[in-house]
Amino acid sequence: MDTPVTLSEALQRGNLFAEQCPSREVLKHVTSRWGVLVLVALMGRTLRFSELRRHIGGVSEKMLAQTLQWLEGDGFVRRLSHPVVPPHVEYSLTPLGVEVGQRVQGLADWIEGNLPAILGTRERPAAAPAPAPAPTPSPPQA
Repeated sequence: MDTPVTLSEALQRGNLFAEQCPSREVLKHVTSRWGVLVLVALMGRTLRFSELRRHIGGVSEKMLAQTLQWLEGDGFVRRLSHPVVPPHVEYSLTPLGVEVGQRVQGLADWIEGNLPAILGTRERPAAAPAPAPAPTPSPPQA
């Protein structure tokens, strides 16, 4: 039998289904297209901004910078700035970032492994809708 959760425990844990819960913002950051790719790209390594941008094809400089700021703010990414000219900034995952990165890595692996089946369902034509029944003629009015 589960022990009841106190209100303070419930508030600390979060509730994704509650409209105002901050966990929704975190979910948005982690599961955004760029958030997932940044987390996976940084698994087990440290990358500079330009290396990360090259590694993640198609991400703009602005979106990568914004995504890194979100993930850093959530405690998943560590930003290390070296005091040199030109600036040298490196990004890596925090222990919390590694944990969430492993979870999104599982999702990314599942998508890649099942891509043929997913694309196959996209290519099948949708079943033709059943024809609408013919209207029944109204009886003549006298």
